Amino acid sequence: MRTNFVIRLLLFSIFLVPLSKIEAQNYDLLIKGGHVIDAKNNIDRPMDVAILDGKIAKVATNIAANTAKKVVDAKGLIVAPGFLDIHSHNFHGTEPGAYLSNSFSALPPDGFTFRSGVTTIVDAGGAGWRNFKMFKEQVIDRSKTRVLAFLNIVGSGMRGGAVEQNLTDMDAKLTAMVAKQNPKTVVGVKLAHYSGFDWTPTERTVEAGTLASIPVMIDFGGSDPELPLKTLFLDKLRPGDIFTHAYANVKGRTPIVDANGKVRDFVFEAQKRGIIFDVGHGGGSFVFDQAMPAMQQGLKPNSISTDLHTGSMNAGMKDLANIMSKFLAMGMPINEVVDAVTNKPAIIIQRPDLGNLSVGAVADVTLIKVRKGDFGFVDVRGKKINGPERVECELTLREGKVVWDMNGISKEKWKAN
Repeated sequence: MRTNFVIRLLLFSIFLVPLSKIEAQNYDLLIKGGHVIDAKNNIDRPMDVAILDGKIAKVATNIAANTAKKVVDAKGLIVAPGFLDIHSHNFHGTEPGAYLSNSFSALPPDGFTFRSGVTTIVDAGGAGWRNFKMFKEQVIDRSKTRVLAFLNIVGSGMRGGAVEQNLTDMDAKLTAMVAKQNPKTVVGVKLAHYSGFDWTPTERTVEAGTLASIPVMIDFGGSDPELPLKTLFLDKLRPGDIFTHAYANVKGRTPIVDANGKVRDFVFEAQKRGIIFDVGHGGGSFVFDQAMPAMQQGLKPNSISTDLHTGSMNAGMKDLANIMSKFLAMGMPINEVVDAVTNKPAIIIQRPDLGNLSVGAVADVTLIKVRKGDFGFVDVRGKKINGPERVECELTLREGKVVWDMNGISKEKWKAN
């Protein structure tokens, strides 16, 4: 008799609890009233995004506020997947004279990612097969940011000078072996800074990418005489391979826009063929003389990236949000700009689990404001253009947790006692 009484009492208590209190346990966080841009799922309209246990739980037009423990008011903001920056330099360390491989010119990821909406960053060649283990232990495993890597074809990594000219240290098989041993973190192979008139480094890089079934990123140039850019695009690289510093004009490399301001015909052919054009702004690799006519003639970047290091962070580059703003100023629509830092780079590095807000996906989310005004944007030669909009990161979530909140929109308001 007593057991039946207890069961009846429990049932009665449950039905006395308001439904709203039961539902309030459904989601950990609700982003409400924002404009969602998610290219993978063809969303470009006002939607709410609910998060539970670090993953996207629901995306819908009107999710009740009382179904979440915490609500973020995103009215007037764009809600996007966490940004991917696929060209950065983060193998920071203290070894003198080692350039971007365990030395002072590279930067710790967490100090430069979340504040501009980046949740995934890809180190572009800092480590080679010889020192990747150190990079993983020192940076990848110690960062809140998701850190991935293009493995340098040079076994010793991006140490500058003579080290990067060493053909005997460009081993395709060993590079591919280390890449295959680290499939969760190595997403490609990088060639950079080789200055000889020789296709061997390019060919070994592509060979390593082929053996490991991953794309390659080519920082092309420095040869005297110049190696033919057309040959690189149409004969050496595979569809899906990446040409970075796309809007640069540097010694030893044919610029994509000729002296008459016209994009070379084979450049359009290359992009149509599937060659990826990556911004890789950096401290010396983005000029309006190339970018402006290219954009006007329809050569848009497949991916927008920073080439972040100590030589670029305080100059014309600044951060990813600033580069996004430049492309807005050059006429690229905001939905395409967001796509070039979310879904597109995720596809390029073969990580379809990233760069989208699909239900079940990791809750890496970025909220940005597109501020109106009169803003100036500078290239690496000190030339300036003005634009009426600037991208500013308001809130960044990494696996559903707030890691950047510019104006405290996820926090409770202080009240005097």
